Amino acid sequence: MTATVYGVGLGPGNPELISVKADRLVRGAAVVAYFCKAGRTSNARTIAAGLLAPDVTEIAMAYPVTTEIAFKDPAYNAALKDFYQDCVARLTAYTDQGRDVIVLCEGDPFLYGSFMHLHTRLAGRVPVVVVPGIPGMAGCWTATGAPITWGDDILTVLPATLDEPTLVDRMGRADALVIMKLGKNLPKVRRALTTAGLIDRAVYVERGTMAGETVLRLADKPDDAAPYFSMVLVHGQGRRP
Repeated sequence: MTATVYGVGLGPGNPELISVKADRLVRGAAVVAYFCKAGRTSNARTIAAGLLAPDVTEIAMAYPVTTEIAFKDPAYNAALKDFYQDCVARLTAYTDQGRDVIVLCEGDPFLYGSFMHLHTRLAGRVPVVVVPGIPGMAGCWTATGAPITWGDDILTVLPATLDEPTLVDRMGRADALVIMKLGKNLPKVRRALTTAGLIDRAVYVERGTMAGETVLRLADKPDDAAPYFSMVLVHGQGRRP
């Protein structure tokens, strides 16, 4: 009897921001899976660490590549296509035995999350349930102590992996901005914000809602180091009552 794969959003990083439903599923899980970088601790696994049963079966899905190959390189897509197929095979080996699998996901599973690549491959093959989580960006703008949008501001979310001219164009037409996937792209993001005339409004947030949380003006950040849990925000200035 085929069981279910659950994509469980764990929120922006602070375990206290996990939903009641996610907490229940993770605590009751016999099998959990999570993405990670080879040789590194999984961020999702770290968030859920205090909830897992001592005898839980763990499936670590280590990416074959992350930033070593350019996103547009055909070798990148080829490597990840095979990787996701292998992940599906590993998960369905358990569901075919009638065992549910909980896939731990940072933030929300359907917002720039790797789980969506499993979902497209699993849908129609096994039951899949997605549990939404507080997006990481919400944790970051809350950490700034100011609303990200006002009135009829339009919020634009940009992946920093876009080319610089596209970033400048999109930034220049935005009321409020969230820029994700920083990493080695931070210098490019700085230049684009400067060109768009927004560098003085840009705020850098690192590890929002977590221990070691850092919030400062991007213009005051002395280096270009940007870990996975970091974003740049530009708050809207729309109509206020």
